Order: sequence, then structure tokens, then C-alpha cells
Amino acid sequence: MSTDAVPGSPVAAPGSWGEPRTRTVRWHDPMVTAAGGRERSGLEALRAVRDGLLPPPPIAALVQMDVAVVEEGRVEFRCAVDESVYNPIGVVHGGLVCTLLDSVAGCAVHTTLPHGVGYTSIELKVTYLRAVTQASGPLTAVGRVVKPGRRVAFAEGEVLDAAGRQVATASSSLLVFPLPA
Repeated sequence: MSTDAVPGSPVAAPGSWGEPRTRTVRWHDPMVTAAGGRERSGLEALRAVRDGLLPPPPIAALVQMDVAVVEEGRVEFRCAVDESVYNPIGVVHGGLVCTLLDSVAGCAVHTTLPHGVGYTSIELKVTYLRAVTQASGPLTAVGRVVKPGRRVAFAEGEVLDAAGRQVATASSSLLVFPLPA
């Protein structure tokens, strides 16, 4: 970041920024989760993560997200929000909300897949409806399968703030494929 002054505007000195803040992220080997998932159907694998039988994927620790509900064709994740995910204008970065939506849409489809079958997002359309801040409280992201498929599946998602207000929605297309042995 440049410290060059823009003519006519003051430059804040790093000393006036306050003490730096930290957040430590810890995770387990993601290949343990992947291997455990290969031994189960998608529904069984996500329930194993929810129930602590398999470690959550590292992205869950990074964005403070956990699995709350797992049903066939539907998942619900919770996500803590704090200032560590703020963007330059002082609100939660849209990328976090997008990550939640991509995760719940994909995992909703995952619940419909048999043992040995995987998925990946091929398209995600997100609509942001309101700003999210730390005061919004924990977010709830819900993903639902719109149409399962053997080659392509379709899902939708929504993110709600602690007051139950929708903050974003998404529609997603996902490629379905056999996992390598």
C-alpha cells in the first residue's frame, strides 16, 4: 500500500491505526476428510462432518462456518461474522457471502450423490440484497437442490442475518462426475 499523499488529503500514519488485531486459524489435514468422504455417500459424508466423525474442510475454519443441518437435498450452515472479513468500506466482503452460497449450493447437491460421485460448481449467480456487518450477527446459509442430475445438478441458496432477513440469494449449476479411485 502506498503511503504517498494525494494532493490535498491527509495521510494517516500507521501509529494512528491502533494495535493490529489477529485471528488464528487452525485446521486438520483436508485429505482425511476427502478420504472419509470417498467411503460414504454425500449425505453420509456431510453428516460425518457435522457430527465430528470427519474433520471439517479448512475453508470452514477460515471463514468461521459450520454445518448445522444436513438433509437429503438441503443443508444449513452457520457463519460467524467479525471485522476480520470487512472490506475497505467497513462492511463484510461480498466474497464471504458468495463463499457461503457456493458452499451450501454445492453441499445440498452433495447430499443427493451416491458413494464415489463428486461435484464442482460450473456457474454461480449471486444477488446481494443488503449490507452485512458484525452487528448483523451470525449468518445462516441455506442450500436446496432445485433439480438433481447425473451430469448436471441445479441448486439455490440464501443467506439470512440473525434477524432472519435475507442478505443474499444465489442460483447454481454444478457438474456431477465420478471421483477417481
